[in-house]
Amino acid sequence: MTSASTEVALVAALEREVGGLIRGWTHVEREHAGRKFVFFERDELIVVCGGIGAEAARRAAEAVIGLYHPAMLQSVGFAGALGTTLQIGDIFVPGVIVDACDNSRTEIPGGSGVLVTFMAVAGVEQKKNLAQAYGAQAVDMEAAAVAAAASAHGLRYGAIKVISDELNFEMPEMARFIDSRGRFKTGSFTAFAMLRPWLWMRVAQLGKNSSKAARTLAAHLRGLRSSPVSAVEAKSV
Repeated sequence: MTSASTEVALVAALEREVGGLIRGWTHVEREHAGRKFVFFERDELIVVCGGIGAEAARRAAEAVIGLYHPAMLQSVGFAGALGTTLQIGDIFVPGVIVDACDNSRTEIPGGSGVLVTFMAVAGVEQKKNLAQAYGAQAVDMEAAAVAAAASAHGLRYGAIKVISDELNFEMPEMARFIDSRGRFKTGSFTAFAMLRPWLWMRVAQLGKNSSKAARTLAAHLRGLRSSPVSAVEAKSV
């Protein structure tokens, strides 16, 4: 794929979020700013899975911009529900993204609702606080960083999220298992959970929810491939 042919770059955190979409795609390892990234290519689309968190997402966004020169960035992946109307597997296309670190906002005409990007995995009480503070319907850890990268380069921007945990689902302790590059240490987390039987049901439910969310997101994104630039341009406010 030549950089000139790239229309849309999708930035996800983890491969499991988009695994159903990128299965069978060409994958290429390339370096940018001293770091290696794996890119998945097909037709006019590029997918990069940069890791969990804003810093990892910004690095991945800058890498795909620098190497592929896309016309548009899309932040895709999992999000947590901040209200009772969104359920596992629901697709959420926000009209506003708020960065909880500095309260900056990015508007996306054509979207609906508010997505807040928070710096940590949010538990039930934190979700309720975020909903009240920002009037948000969902929370993630990457979208605002991808929006900032797009804005810095004058690119169009969109976000497509799928709900992977509902408001009242208490996430297991996960922060310690995310390394400095935003990678989730699955083996270490599994060993941690295996020694704590009271976590088994929650971990099993998390896996079930994540699998359903990933399948739904992949189906949705495949449906958009016929018109990948249909998402609208975002503006910072």
